[in-house]
Amino acid sequence: MRLRHTVFIGLAAASLASAPLVAQENLAPAVKARHAQMNLYAFNLGTLGAMAQDKMDYDAEAATAAAGNIVKLSSLNAMAMWAPGTAAGEAEGSRALPAIWENSDDVIAKTVALNEAAVAMEAAAGEGLDSLKAAFGPLGGACGDCHKSYREPE
Repeated sequence: MRLRHTVFIGLAAASLASAPLVAQENLAPAVKARHAQMNLYAFNLGTLGAMAQDKMDYDAEAATAAAGNIVKLSSLNAMAMWAPGTAAGEAEGSRALPAIWENSDDVIAKTVALNEAAVAMEAAAGEGLDSLKAAFGPLGGACGDCHKSYREPE
């Protein structure tokens, strides 16, 4: 587990440090890729949230699959998706606040927290509805922490 976090932190740091290397003509695809990743998060969180809120029957297999997807999404090397010049007002459709490029240590900490919450959800998701419900709050909180700090409201 420790190695996984070390590798993840390294990827996140490289992501932020290497972002300026992305060519300016790649900015629109970077924002689209970022949106795709966020949509995949939302889709999988929607499955888990519906179960946690008793809006959908608990299904251990579906919950475990959704949680596993979130672990994979939170483990991606997304450096090309977060290129400078893709903040809100700079790139069409972006809601990323410029602060995301100014606070790399905090962004990395929030990214690690998301991955840790996702790993905990993956372990809990198949263990029953009560376990899923207990893990859902920290996972949603990790998403919200980053959005509150680094995403422009709609």
